[in-house]
Amino acid sequence: MRPRFGRSRALGGAALTSVLLAGCGGDAAVPPEDAPPVPDELACSEGTISGAGSSAQELAMQVWIAGYQQECDDATINYDPIGSGGGRSQFIDGAVTFAGTDAALHGEETEEARDRCAGATPVNLPAFAVPIAVVYHVDGIDTGLNLSPETIAGMFNQDITAWDDPAIAADNPDLDLPDTAIQPVSRSDESGTTENFTEYLHAAAGEAWPHDASGQWPIEPVEAGQGNSGVASAVEGGDGMIGYVEVSHAGELDAANVGVGDAFVAPSPEAAGRVVAEATPREGNEEHDLALDLDYGTTAADTYPVVLIAYEVACLAYDDAEEVDLLTGFLSYVVSEEGQRAASAETGSAILPESVRADVRAVVDVITVD
Repeated sequence: MRPRFGRSRALGGAALTSVLLAGCGGDAAVPPEDAPPVPDELACSEGTISGAGSSAQELAMQVWIAGYQQECDDATINYDPIGSGGGRSQFIDGAVTFAGTDAALHGEETEEARDRCAGATPVNLPAFAVPIAVVYHVDGIDTGLNLSPETIAGMFNQDITAWDDPAIAADNPDLDLPDTAIQPVSRSDESGTTENFTEYLHAAAGEAWPHDASGQWPIEPVEAGQGNSGVASAVEGGDGMIGYVEVSHAGELDAANVGVGDAFVAPSPEAAGRVVAEATPREGNEEHDLALDLDYGTTAADTYPVVLIAYEVACLAYDDAEEVDLLTGFLSYVVSEEGQRAASAETGSAILPESVRADVRAVVDVITVD
């Protein structure tokens, strides 16, 4: 099986152009026939809010903004995909209304954000669950590539350095592997995608990955790219490359099937959704915080475990009623069935389980004016 994701990236670029034109005050907007579906009862509000953060949910955010603004003419929502770490920092500094992050706010950041929220609790709201694709570009490998967790870890830890290494051959007995040097590509910026990917390696690869999970790549990189798009471009640009990207940024790149138990599983919304459905609340969550723990080391059948959940981080209280009305209306659309299906069609993301979406709606309903 050879997963391909070219449609999502192409449509994402068109959506971005339309959203930018609308958001900058131009006459152009998303044509009605291209706008994503919205619920029959959509809470429209007027004004402007801004968010920043996760590049993994960049294309999904374009879809949600296009759908909401097409229906709500007096609303403007801006989003800057600067990366999860940058988004959390801007939220804590009060520069944006909400942050998008692939790694939930926790610890010292939560306390700093509490100050920004005028003493109210900052909350992590699951909005987007998507496979992280292990993408590669290797002349001579033009069929599906299987990689066990230990093999992936060895390649990214620079212990496995050639594409005909015995470990890769053991995963792919039917492939004629070239002796091309392996060129792993990691993120240059602090990244929730990196944190989720290294959490997967830490949980699933055992001693083959001797590093803790981190949003910063833990070793000196061979090559690095800014954001998911930077990693994808680097992998596209050379022979022997391998990288990790949120699946909607994979474009025309090949994606490996990942070893799970005795099988190899391709990234798909359905396979990723099975991990999300089994997620549990993060230990130590405060009331209304919906951060989740994923079982990255699962061996369940037909499950793709290399998954990230992107959150929208918001305050439970703001000092501006217009800001609250617009934020809560927009977030309600994001986790609606229509919003989730629109994002999935564009990006290959999993549709969040109804139980998770109901929990998010309940928290959105208690966001108030201080």
